[in-house]
Amino acid sequence: MNSTALDSPLLAPGSPLDDRQKAVVERVSAKERAGILALPTDDPLDPERRRRVDATRGEMLGQPQAIRATWERNADMLPRVAGRIAEKTIDRVFLVGAGDSLAVMIAARRTLELMLGVPCEPVQALEFAYYQQHLVTSDSLVIALSSSGETTRTVEALLVAQHAGALTLALTNTVGSTLDVESENTLLLQATRVGWPTQSSTTALSLLLLLATEVGLYRGVEAAPRLRAELETLPEVIAGVLADLDEPIAEIARIEAERTMYLFSAGGPSWAAAIIGAAKVKETSPDHAVEIQVEEFHHYNSQKPGEPMFLFAPTGPSVPRSVDTGRDAHRYGGTLYVVTSEGEGAFDDFADGILRLPAVSEALSPLVTVIPAQMIGYHLGMAKFHAAEAHAAEAQRDA
Repeated sequence: MNSTALDSPLLAPGSPLDDRQKAVVERVSAKERAGILALPTDDPLDPERRRRVDATRGEMLGQPQAIRATWERNADMLPRVAGRIAEKTIDRVFLVGAGDSLAVMIAARRTLELMLGVPCEPVQALEFAYYQQHLVTSDSLVIALSSSGETTRTVEALLVAQHAGALTLALTNTVGSTLDVESENTLLLQATRVGWPTQSSTTALSLLLLLATEVGLYRGVEAAPRLRAELETLPEVIAGVLADLDEPIAEIARIEAERTMYLFSAGGPSWAAAIIGAAKVKETSPDHAVEIQVEEFHHYNSQKPGEPMFLFAPTGPSVPRSVDTGRDAHRYGGTLYVVTSEGEGAFDDFADGILRLPAVSEALSPLVTVIPAQMIGYHLGMAKFHAAEAHAAEAQRDA
């Protein structure tokens, strides 16, 4: 098979995969590369990007229903998978993904560790497949997430884990995908992805949280019944957040639409919301966005004058350092928008805008904090399209 450097899966030297598995990776890589080449451009009026941004709104608003549908879809399989995990001696869990999928793993980590009682490490798929394979044992659990089920490095990571004899679990939106077929256990998402990814992230996260609490119930973890009961209320909480914050976030987007750099910051489980917020801006707009952890923010001149920052800090241990981060945002000449819990007053005296969320146990809170992160990306994308259309119309009048 002929392949260019760009098309090659670039299997690591000394890969443990057999010839069949290497062929699987080669096939998935070619398919993934074709998808990358079809992505929209950064033209401010790119019609394909506009189509996907338009489609994002309905999918974003449909997330409570998608979460419920995902739970129902796995009603029979999830207890069986949870039982296998609970009955197995596990020394370590690797949570493997790329892009939004990796952010989901970061979001789920805290609950999984509380319920499973072992370290759970989110790992970028390439890093796992190429640099951490020597750490995997027959007592490891490897959970791999890819909505398409055709993400090359995630598929490769799962195959590497199976070579080491680890228990593997795939989460995917696509029945019959490579990840589904190759994994010994699969849980299936019920999400649509016509627009930029929203449902595929929240359904996956909700399913991991549900799996964690199910394992906790099997193991008799004291906090499991309380977390499970709270988790089951969160689709309705999300529906309220979507309704309550839609216009406030749209107004912030209109104010900040002319900026070209956006910062997202958080610590703890909501670090995932910062990652996803930055990703949505990069997907929906032609501009830059970066995520920076609240502690790391202080080790550089991280924010430049005029740049807006969205700080995710629900009530919890990260709030005091997040307050320092917010105050320094102003010291750098930036603008500060804070997403925090109802009743949290730490940011009241200095934030330029506060978006309040219902108070949720911090271990489960990413399922809620990720919602405004998605909404920020969507509304910024739409505001930028409207601004570009207005500029184009003005130029046409002046011509």
